[in-house]
Parts: sequence; structure tokens; C-alpha cells
Amino acid sequence: MSKKIALFTLQTFSDTGGIQKMTRTLSHSLFTICSRKNWDFKLVSLCDKDTDLMPQYLPKANFKGYSRNKLNFILQSVFAAHKPDIVILSHINLALVGLLIRLLQPKTQIWLVAHGIEVWRSLSYNKRKLLSLCDKILCVSNFTLTQMEVWHRLPIVKCVVLNNVLDPFMHLPDNLNKPDYLLQRYGINKTDKVILSLTRLAHSEQYKGHERVLKAVAELKSHYDNLKYILAGKYDVLEGERIKKLIAEYGIEEQVILTGFISESEIPDHFLTADIFALPSKKEGFGIVFIEALACGLPVICGNADGSIDAIRNGELGTAIDPDDDHELENCIAANFAEPLTISKRRHLQQQCLAHFSERNYIKTLQKMLMDD
Repeated sequence: MSKKIALFTLQTFSDTGGIQKMTRTLSHSLFTICSRKNWDFKLVSLCDKDTDLMPQYLPKANFKGYSRNKLNFILQSVFAAHKPDIVILSHINLALVGLLIRLLQPKTQIWLVAHGIEVWRSLSYNKRKLLSLCDKILCVSNFTLTQMEVWHRLPIVKCVVLNNVLDPFMHLPDNLNKPDYLLQRYGINKTDKVILSLTRLAHSEQYKGHERVLKAVAELKSHYDNLKYILAGKYDVLEGERIKKLIAEYGIEEQVILTGFISESEIPDHFLTADIFALPSKKEGFGIVFIEALACGLPVICGNADGSIDAIRNGELGTAIDPDDDHELENCIAANFAEPLTISKRRHLQQQCLAHFSERNYIKTLQKMLMDD
């Protein structure tokens, strides 16, 4: 039987972030499934413009952007002529849309994607109501599923875990050697011990753990005269000032490379430049950056207090530490440095990651969910 599937999002193509990356992959996977089944699929975005579409993910006929026009977005989504069988909301902030659809289209199933901190808290009436009326909640990690039960007392049968996966259009390196152009750009030698963190550096989000890595670098520099720390990602003014103050306070100006924003096309090469990826965060819903690092053959150190555990498959693919234990972080970095990262080790790590976090597996799981409903 033919189905109509609609994915409603806040933003998908006009910005870069974990949720945007996840939504792109979800849209591509849904489009792939619907194309195979001869079903109808539409991606609808509040903040994107029609011209923001990245056509590798889906054709323009399957996409509509509303350029932040909230009224048109709500009216045309809720009063659409062709009523979807399943509406998937990419974020809890679309609660009003979900409630209106439930009211006016009672036969339409409502699914919600639950990411992380946006649902690990007390919620407004509309958001709580949406949770109670949803037919299915797709939790990006087991940690988020647990938090949904703790915070909102939801029946577990309503919640399912659908781990994030790699963007199908991420360039996966075949040559796993350190790229010369980045070594030259940052003044790094091939024999240097290189730690990498890649994250959005916002003053309002001081839970990523990069300041812990800065402190670890200060403690470890006396043991490694060739230690480098690449702290990559766009930072706002306040966070930039805070980071630079810490670097000066710790006396690690020679060790730290603060890159600022790096383009998506260069992200895989940055993973190749490093020997360890370290980001002992406390509030990751899942942590797509961890599987991106693993897919480039880079060992990962993450926190053990959030959804990062799913990204490393409970320690199978990486190491989870107490994000508040500075000595554990230092010891973990030193232990990684003690075992040289060979090309064969990189290759094995990459293959293990792809075995678990490919879009192929994601599509298979999603299709089963859609077929069962």
C-alpha cells in the first residue's frame, strides 16, 4: 500500500551542526526508501530557502523551504491538500505544528526525533502534550531514551533508539596518511603527537570539555616536547576570549592551534592530521563528530555521562572517561600515545565504524519501522 511521508524540520541545509547533519541524512534515507517503494516523500523546512537545498540529498520537487516565514510554514503544512500518513518532526520545537496536525488530521501518525539537551529537561505545556500524543519517538541514543523516561515518564514502548549514522556524502579517505598541506599550514611535523577537538565553541555551551583538554595539554607538555593540540571549530567572541585566556594562563601557546571555522570538505583531513580525537563532553545527545573521527581511522576519547557512549558502542570503538576527572583524561591521552597509530590500525578502526554506522543500516532500520506502521 502506498504511503505519504513528510519530514518537518527547523533547518537542514543553511547551517552546519549535528542536528542539521542528522536531518540531511534522515531526509536522504527517507527519500531513498520512498523512491524504492513508490511512496510520496516531502521535506519541509521552516528556516531554509528553496535555494539552500543540496541536491545530492533529494530533488527540489521533494523539498520546500519557508525562509523563516512561520505563519506560511504552519498554514501550508497543517492544511496541506495531500494529508501525510506519517509526519516526522525533527525537533521538539515543532510541537505546535505536531499538535495542530493531530487535531486536524487525527489519522496521521506523528513521530518525533529526540536528540539531547532539548528534551533532557522540564518542558512547556505544548511540548509535553506533543510527547503524550506522539505515536513514536526516535531517540538518537540509549542515553536519550533513558532521559525521556526519567524526565517525562513516557512508556518505553513508544520510544525507540535510532542511532545517528555517517552522512552518506561525507568523503571517507582511502589514503590514511597525514595530509602534507595541513601539516604545513599548522607547522606540524609528521612525528608530532597531535590531539584534535572539533566542536562548536559557544560561550553558552560550556559542556563540550575542550577546556579540560587544554588543561591536560598543560600537564602533558613536559612529557612530550612535540605535543600539539588542534582546537577546531567556529567560536563566538566571548568563548574565543575565554579560550585564549586559558591558553595564556596555562602557558601552552606553542602547543595549541586555534583554527576557527573549517569547511566540511577539510574535516576528514583534519581527522587524518591527528593521533587522538578528544572531546570529553557532558551533554551530547549522540555525538556525530565521534563517528566521523572513527570513520577516518582516528581513536576517540569521549565522556561517559551522555549519548557519546552509543557513538563508541559502549567502548568497543573508543574510550569513555569521567568528563570531570582530569587525571583520567591525561592518562588516557598518554596511553594512546604509547601505542603508535599505524595505518593498519586506522584502517581497522575505519572499517569497524562503517560496519555499524553506515546509512545502509540506517535505511534498513527506518524501512522496517515504516513498514510496521
